[in-house]
Amino acid sequence: MSDETTTTEPVVTYDVRDGIAYVTLNRPEYANAQNSKVTYALDRAFTDAVDDDAVKVIVLGGNGKHFCGGHDIGTPGRDIHESFERKAVIWWDHVGAQGVDARFARESEVYLGMCRRWREIPKPVIAKVQGACVAGGLMLAWVCDFIIASDDAFFQDPVVKMGIPGVEYFAHPWVMNPRAAKEFLYTGGRFDARRAHELGMVNHVVPRPDLDAAVDEMARRIAAMPRLGLALTKKAINQAEDLMGQRAGMDSVFGLHHAAHSHNAEVTVDSLAGLDAAAMAESNKRDAGEL
Repeated sequence: MSDETTTTEPVVTYDVRDGIAYVTLNRPEYANAQNSKVTYALDRAFTDAVDDDAVKVIVLGGNGKHFCGGHDIGTPGRDIHESFERKAVIWWDHVGAQGVDARFARESEVYLGMCRRWREIPKPVIAKVQGACVAGGLMLAWVCDFIIASDDAFFQDPVVKMGIPGVEYFAHPWVMNPRAAKEFLYTGGRFDARRAHELGMVNHVVPRPDLDAAVDEMARRIAAMPRLGLALTKKAINQAEDLMGQRAGMDSVFGLHHAAHSHNAEVTVDSLAGLDAAAMAESNKRDAGEL
């Protein structure tokens, strides 16, 4: 594995072809785990796509075997203590702060705040998902308008193992039904692509070799529609979701999320209850019968 302190590879790549902007997570050696550099690079790429009148549709994907393995909780490139720009919310910097003062500021910005920004992108966004879509990866997929998954994709939010009630962008009851969301969280298990499709979380499931072509075909179909019509339709559906309680629900759960972090920090070794990337990966594989 490469050490990101020396690599010059961008953590997100950006390419425009035939009116389609391809925004691609590029940390394949770490299953495209999200650190702050990734979230800000995504924000920059999405901004470029919105500002480019030639771009009609955006495709979000991940380089390598997996779409996204979640938040970065243990790679050499983890940057939790680095400074960050404040774009999504008005809040003070977390650098040098302690406890909730640090966690709340950072997660309000790079997780919940960023995802809310991206949900409101006034152009259609398609998530192209293969392999793992875990925890923070769910947040990236769920802010997109469409999810097209390969037949080897799986979806999982295992953070209840840490005593935390789901990831920061708590869309679970809206992207699937509440009973399925409880199963998803209570067990911490994987929903494969077919199950996710049955629950309405995924639009289409295709064989892995056909994923790129299927996404490109959908993007071309959408790109033929008028820009304003697409933007207004997206706004209308997002507003309907919020009237069904999504935004207020996320705000309430975000408080519970940080109560759990604080509890862990007080009674265990850290805010994640001592479960780093290696420990979570081992636990997830054991649950999936891979160990």
